[in-house]
Amino acid sequence: MRLKHIKGSKEYIEKSSYLILNPETNKGKWQDFFGNFNPIHIEIGMGRGDFIIGMAQNHPELNYIGIEMYDSVIYKAVKKLESLDRTLPNLFLIRMDATEICNVFDREISRIYLNFSDPWPKAKHEKRRLTSKQFLERYDNIFKDSKEIFQKTDNDDLFEFSIESLTNYGYSLKNVSHDLYSEMIPDNVATEYETKFVKEGTKINRLEAYK
Repeated sequence: MRLKHIKGSKEYIEKSSYLILNPETNKGKWQDFFGNFNPIHIEIGMGRGDFIIGMAQNHPELNYIGIEMYDSVIYKAVKKLESLDRTLPNLFLIRMDATEICNVFDREISRIYLNFSDPWPKAKHEKRRLTSKQFLERYDNIFKDSKEIFQKTDNDDLFEFSIESLTNYGYSLKNVSHDLYSEMIPDNVATEYETKFVKEGTKINRLEAYK
């Protein structure tokens, strides 16, 4: 599906206090940036921001960074943030391609969220999947101590690929679900896609990976 461009979105988001324009300058210094020693969680491919905003609201004791590469998508998240009745000092946004993640973080991240990522279904595009060996190797360079990856997806093939890839890479899996909404999962914050899929009756896969 072609992403609809929003005229003026680039200029708009660059004026927002939530967007970090030169994130690479904070590499190795993100605790200084936030001004505390709270764990930092990131969402790669945050979409319109429903999940990361909800998590930041629910957990002021944690720091959050949402990563997205498209101006028009970040624009939607910024508009939501600006509509809140209070600012969120524990949430910031970065505009970048996920392949550049090692240029921005250096063993500082406690958890990665991957929600409804592009499944890249063709075999020749396997390395672009966010749970591929190539990306797991990148994550090794940004995790602080232990490694935690939480994933949600409606795509069964991507989910099975992720289970195999994460397991082969040495991760232990917990709370694996092929139908999230048939179970009671505490602290579940829905993404915009998730809300849409659930209304349509689509089952949601979810896992937690630890290493």
